[in-house]
Amino acid sequence: MSTNLDAQSDELLALASIYDEELFRRTKSSQKGEIHLCLELPSDFRLLVRGKTCVEVDVSFLPSTILSFELPTDYPSSSAPVFTLSSIWLSRVQITALCKRLDELWEENRGSVVLFTWIQFLKEETLQFLNIQSPLEIQTNGVQLQCESAECQAAAAAVEELDQRAVQVADPHSDILTQLLDFNEAQKKKVFEATVFNCGICFTENLGSSFVLFNECQHVYCKTCVRDYFEIQIKDGKVQFLSCPEAECTSLATPAQVKLLVSQDVFARYDRLLLQWSLNLMTDIVYCPRKSCGMAVMLEPDRTMGICPSCKFVFCTLCNRVYHALALCKEIQEENERHEKLAIIRKEDEVWVKHNSKQCPTCAANIQKEMGCNKMTCSSCLEYFCWICFSVLNRNDPYSHFRDEKSPCFNQLIDVELVDNGN
Repeated sequence: MSTNLDAQSDELLALASIYDEELFRRTKSSQKGEIHLCLELPSDFRLLVRGKTCVEVDVSFLPSTILSFELPTDYPSSSAPVFTLSSIWLSRVQITALCKRLDELWEENRGSVVLFTWIQFLKEETLQFLNIQSPLEIQTNGVQLQCESAECQAAAAAVEELDQRAVQVADPHSDILTQLLDFNEAQKKKVFEATVFNCGICFTENLGSSFVLFNECQHVYCKTCVRDYFEIQIKDGKVQFLSCPEAECTSLATPAQVKLLVSQDVFARYDRLLLQWSLNLMTDIVYCPRKSCGMAVMLEPDRTMGICPSCKFVFCTLCNRVYHALALCKEIQEENERHEKLAIIRKEDEVWVKHNSKQCPTCAANIQKEMGCNKMTCSSCLEYFCWICFSVLNRNDPYSHFRDEKSPCFNQLIDVELVDNGN
């Protein structure tokens, strides 16, 4: 018995030295424990979830398979470890097949410690053993998993009945896709934070926990540099394009990233300016005329009455004075003259804009051309387009449009007439 106990102690000590406490947990008062095994997936592994809709996504990690065990007193000389195997994404049929295989591995190694052999099999050979290939197909019906794929059927043929040691864990308050994607993101974050990066701005080297990852472009910079960069942009009011600091990169930071980096006061300014910028794009928004308020007010169609939701001031949206119902605005002659002048100015502006600018093919913003180059950049959405034919240009090589012999704008990058007039 002492020989068995020594072997058990040595085995558990070895596992504790290989795996950290988050993965390997041992009950000190008894020979019990559990180990969380994250399977090794191919780099191009995809997940296919079928339900009311069909969703296919790339994943780098799948939730751990949990091996819970208890070592009997006559292990390893006579008895195998008592165990259960649980998973949230494998079916009970598949887990049963794995349990049967663990039994076989014990028989092949009877008399020797077997936990590490089991762990290696589960971690490295589960996908191959169950014939699971990319994309992994999981049927969902509410929160219950339905296993109807080919690999599930193959595993079902290999077992006669479900093993009581095979446990399928399902969270009744969350669908399986959410659980899989949440785990994948959490593991990716964990790996990122433990990886060493070099900042391209200050050239310091540190762990990923001190860096910011821009999801769209995957560029990485240290939090200090990105925070300073964002705070300068926000101070200057440029909140709509808080982009990656990489030259020519247009990947935008998320509001959540901005909030994590800048101070509370700076984020409040960012949030306010971003809201104001968004409201300014809406044609049915005006602002309360009271200087002490200035709250955005939503206009109702075909009405000239505005009601401020903050200070409750009721005003005429034409003259910004107290609302006067059907009565004409005060000083009607001046108002009419003002409107006439504004109409003339607007008409002149429209004529000027029509003859001196063109609309961006992406966002329809009016763009004026001042120099001779026909490759334009929209000041509103930053899209590249051709001034001659209005084609949206390739972001990586916008000048290819003018080098292509089949293009109607071939060899017309520079408007020679404008250049000559400029000189």
